[in-house]
Amino acid sequence: MRVVDLTRVLAGPFATQLLGDLGADVVRVEGPGGTDDTHAWKPPELGGESVYYLGINRNKRSVVLDLATERGREALLRLVAEADVLVENFRLGALERLGLGHEELMRRFPRLVYARVLGFGSTGPYAHLPGYDLVAQAMSGFMHTTGEPDRPGQKVGVAISDVLSGLFLANAITAALYERVRTGRGRYVEVALLEAALAGLANLAANAVLGGVNPRRMGNRHPSIAPYEAFATGEGEIVLAVGNDRQFERLCREVLDMPEVAADPRFATNPARVAHRAELHALLETAFARRPASEWVQACRAAGVPCGPVQDVRAAFDDPHVRARGMVQEVESERFGRLRLVSSPVWTDGGRLPVRLPPPAVGEHTASVLAALGMSEDAGPDPGASPSPSPA
Repeated sequence: MRVVDLTRVLAGPFATQLLGDLGADVVRVEGPGGTDDTHAWKPPELGGESVYYLGINRNKRSVVLDLATERGREALLRLVAEADVLVENFRLGALERLGLGHEELMRRFPRLVYARVLGFGSTGPYAHLPGYDLVAQAMSGFMHTTGEPDRPGQKVGVAISDVLSGLFLANAITAALYERVRTGRGRYVEVALLEAALAGLANLAANAVLGGVNPRRMGNRHPSIAPYEAFATGEGEIVLAVGNDRQFERLCREVLDMPEVAADPRFATNPARVAHRAELHALLETAFARRPASEWVQACRAAGVPCGPVQDVRAAFDDPHVRARGMVQEVESERFGRLRLVSSPVWTDGGRLPVRLPPPAVGEHTASVLAALGMSEDAGPDPGASPSPSPA
């Protein structure tokens, strides 16, 4: 399964990386010199390349084509003719002006699945606006629901609307490919950053749309479950995710040795605990101050109470369970030698999906890919040509 990847930044490359992880031959196309903004998003960097770029482009090959030239467009058309999927996130109308829009390509190649990430979608009053994750987080309500109640809204630490868009898009692409087996025809699929963020609000979106309740910032607490939050301990922090009354009773009786709290009518059921959240938090935080986080985590796990330490990212990857599961793989790279990369989270047939290819250098595979299409490398960049159009 071949995927032509015309995407930049995060949402599109994240989607195509997922497809590459699943075994697709992903051919990443950039303009001369490398036209993805993430090449310049450093520090940190490794060997002159931004770590941001390296982190979202495993299992891909790289080709340089100048789509502003006839030769570059011809090379792309030959590549698409042999492809199953094209993924792009150019500004609305940019590829259409080059004769490479979805209507034209799907007319010429009816089996093609044409997939697109846009900031606000292809219709509506904001369709022409550029899309960035921070804007989507702000407009969707993510920032309004993230952070402490007495502080301004915060963005999620990762570019969550980009990540969600990539996940939704990869899912839609696989469904379209499965449908093509039955119909013989491709399909146009589109995901907008704003709409991915809205969908990603999940129960908070349902609270607003179905329940008529406007979600508010609650820090690490949950609007419908208690205790479901972070607690300071004698040393370090932990989180408790007590999802039912049985777990709460075990917490009180087996972990904290506070059976009277489990029997208290204010805390006996989850709705009661939610109504008396502040009083419960004060009791639990006083109890957790007696011992360090590591001891509480061990005790909770022994009692079957969902609990975990609050770790930084490096500590998370050093966690013995994460190491045992192989969430970091090493792959050989001509540029970097042995390169440690984050793995796909997917397991199949008892093993983790492998990192088959390291993130490519810009244009690393131009000659070999074009040769397979019956073209020489001079069908790629034209030194005197204008640059390719900017992506979304």
